[in-house]
Amino acid sequence: MRFLSFHCSFFRYEVQKKSRSKLIEDLSDNNRIGELENCLVLFITVEKRDENNSSLISDALIEIEKITNQLKITNIVILSFAHLFGKLSTPEYSFNSLRDLEMNLKEKGYSTLRPPFGWFNEIELKAKGHPLSRISRIID
Repeated sequence: MRFLSFHCSFFRYEVQKKSRSKLIEDLSDNNRIGELENCLVLFITVEKRDENNSSLISDALIEIEKITNQLKITNIVILSFAHLFGKLSTPEYSFNSLRDLEMNLKEKGYSTLRPPFGWFNEIELKAKGHPLSRISRIID
């Protein structure tokens, strides 16, 4: 798993059209549009090698919590982003991993926003400009 994070004043998305993914998450009135303020936006790629990593989610949580603790924020956007190189996992594994990450973050008291999987979104964000506002991680 790789992620690129931005500390943002706000993040908004609106679903536009289906991607070429073999897995398309159903749309509802609750997930077509979303926004969150003062948040950590995670652009996440789930890789093929992650499929053999039983501690993937717990390792990712540790890294995410380090960042959110430093920033003193509890709002997180989880955005599937298959453009950070590496060999991609199956769409099913990626979707399940992102959903598991979301559920684990909610259990820890975070407010989360996860645009639906398999869709192209129009996104709008305003990234802050401080030393911790842009961080990347590779979860091994």
